[in-house]
Amino acid sequence: MKALRYFIGGFFIFAGIMHFIKPHSYAAIMPDWIPAHDEAVAVSGVAEIAGGAALFSDRTARFGGWWLIALLVAVFPANIHMAVNPDQVKGLDVPQWLLWLRLPLQPLAIWLTWIATRPAKPS
Repeated sequence: MKALRYFIGGFFIFAGIMHFIKPHSYAAIMPDWIPAHDEAVAVSGVAEIAGGAALFSDRTARFGGWWLIALLVAVFPANIHMAVNPDQVKGLDVPQWLLWLRLPLQPLAIWLTWIATRPAKPS
């Protein structure tokens, strides 16, 4: 499970960095009811980097897993918004069916993060 944990950690660190490289892409998918889009993008980017980094230490991996699971739940409304209202997302050049297909990946990511960070069973 350590390899899966490291993979997930690296994925979230990369995703968090992308929040600062292409912040407008992330701000564009947020529903209008979320205030301060630019700030929310930065905060979620830092949260992804911190959670991903936490997975690289045995001491912090469990907390990092719960942190990332909470983050995945928190950003799910933006993914739903993107699938339901693709015309409202500036610069989105993805088929709508692919946006809908992405939605079940969020629970899968939650489950994999939980699996990778749960305590090892005693032998």
